[in-house]
Amino acid sequence: MSETAQSPTTGETLLQRVIMPRPADPFAVRALYLDERPGTTLAPVEPLRGEQDRPLSLTVSTATGRRTRVHDRTGATVPPGTEVSFGSYFNGFAAGYWRAWSTLSAIELRLDLEGTGRVDVYRTKADGSQIFVTGELVQGRRQVNLELDLRPFEDGGWYWFDLSTDEAAEGGLQLHGGGWHAPHDAPGRAAVVVGMPTFNRPADCVATLTALGSDPQVLDTVTAVILPDQGTRKVRDEAGYEQAAAVLGDRLRIIDQPNLGGSGGYARIMYEVLHGTGPHAGGIDCEQILYMDDDILLEPDSVLRAVAFSRFAREPMLVGGQMLSLQARSQLSTMGEVVDRNQFMWRPAPETESHHDLAARTLRQSPWLHRRVDVDYNAWWMCLIPRRVAEDLGLPLPLFIKWDDAEYGLRARAAGYRTATVPGIAIWHMSFIEKDDSSDWQAYFHYRNRLVAAALRGPDDPRALLRETFKRTLRHLMLMEYSAVALQIKAFTDFLAGPEALFPKLPVVLDEIRELRSRYDDGRPLNSATDVPLADLDALGAQLFPEPPVGRAKAALGLARGVLRNLRTPDPALRERPQRNVPWANAQWFVLAGLDSATVSTPDGRGVTFRRRDPLLFKQMITESVRLHRAVAADWGTLRGRYRAAEPTLTGRDGWKHIFE
Repeated sequence: MSETAQSPTTGETLLQRVIMPRPADPFAVRALYLDERPGTTLAPVEPLRGEQDRPLSLTVSTATGRRTRVHDRTGATVPPGTEVSFGSYFNGFAAGYWRAWSTLSAIELRLDLEGTGRVDVYRTKADGSQIFVTGELVQGRRQVNLELDLRPFEDGGWYWFDLSTDEAAEGGLQLHGGGWHAPHDAPGRAAVVVGMPTFNRPADCVATLTALGSDPQVLDTVTAVILPDQGTRKVRDEAGYEQAAAVLGDRLRIIDQPNLGGSGGYARIMYEVLHGTGPHAGGIDCEQILYMDDDILLEPDSVLRAVAFSRFAREPMLVGGQMLSLQARSQLSTMGEVVDRNQFMWRPAPETESHHDLAARTLRQSPWLHRRVDVDYNAWWMCLIPRRVAEDLGLPLPLFIKWDDAEYGLRARAAGYRTATVPGIAIWHMSFIEKDDSSDWQAYFHYRNRLVAAALRGPDDPRALLRETFKRTLRHLMLMEYSAVALQIKAFTDFLAGPEALFPKLPVVLDEIRELRSRYDDGRPLNSATDVPLADLDALGAQLFPEPPVGRAKAALGLARGVLRNLRTPDPALRERPQRNVPWANAQWFVLAGLDSATVSTPDGRGVTFRRRDPLLFKQMITESVRLHRAVAADWGTLRGRYRAAEPTLTGRDGWKHIFE
């Protein structure tokens, strides 16, 4: 028997290990690894032609309610009289993605089992309908090796397996290890550089460094870990750093640099890989570059899976990890993202759900998860870029934050390199449900960088884009978000200044926009609504809010009334006392457009802003916004030409060299 067959979780053929939850994981998180809820009934099973004696439906872990006993990250025991399904997010095999993007036409499921029980393999179609494939009885210690066809998965679908025991199975059925494998060795090398820029997240970084060093197979795959530290609270000073660094050894390279944002951090990682600086001039030997955010919780096996997917890819491509919610860890926040080429705005891929709770509705109970989802790009919370692609495309744009990852994905696509966002490859990241970064200091980067990316990769006609941004201007003004409009005006002004301003702005723009934002009420958060006099509304009135206008006619009428109100002088008495206190969830334009002042809680609930209507500011800002929108529209062709001509400098070695060296 070959070495690979003896150890089903190692070898050059490994695509994806079977992994278990961590001991500290709550039950909801266990659902990402094991489907073991008592009394859960599967959807009807469609038997294959010729299959005999298989039920049309199946009940998992019936009245006993026994749970799988987890021994370590790769081993577990199924107790007697129990059935557990590995049709879960991390242990199901997303066959539709491998069918679409890899060279493989078949895979193998290899399991090291001991005891008495049964293993059954199922697959799904793209609509989620389930089909029994094959099964075997297990007695004693044995290696199960099942060859499985990838051809039926053109539009999507998954494989998974179930393990079951009867009441007479003394000791149950033990899984010593398992994995999904290719029938032949992987092309190329597994040699990945992990890059993680950080700004004042030392504890999170140490946790990720520790996770990378916790798994020998992951560690063997990692050539280097590059950590551009741009903060004032240094990772080197964090508790646990020395232990994590000792495991990584000379693989770990921490680079102290000014705060250049995410794009400056990710560009530094790629610069060090391709070119190097100081004693590392000449670059780093690797085949893959894996970008990760600093504010994440890492599932180490995702590193192995991303590298394996890249090596078996039919052509060089970007491999993206999905985002699970760090606040609610059983939730899949983002399945995949696309860019609307007309409005030039990112959005979730069609027919996907955001914040899907896999503990409430498992993989097998969520038909939409089985259709393959194609994307335009993958955000850099986790994204693998082959070295060959980086050498061809160059470095990220000097955008500080926002749109650098989307532009890179679109740049790759234009050059013939696609992106796959692959289920089962994921990190936990802070969800965006407690943010509205389109209205805070990041609004500047949303607007300017969207225009820059559109000039490089966007439409010939910018009218749809500009209509959408002007609607945002009106929305900000109705919400009394004057700082957001000021940042939009600065963003348009800086975009019109041309690509020559991008590099000079990189180290100084953050201070500029923070100073600008601090001039406005909505840019100066207070600790609480009690920091100002409370509104006089009674308890009932304080909890009643206008209904949203339904239909275009009513929305247009409401907007017109809001604009007219903004042109009238507000009640002077309401400058010191808010007219009402508005929770964030109710802070809609049709609510605030009818007020002269209000406190509005921040999205994270940590404070409020005291917003006051200002007719003079409204007139000045809407006039300037109209002027700038017209200027961009009138000069769009010239601006596109300037930015496209500057692209080699913006993404090349020489452009970044004066920043880094």
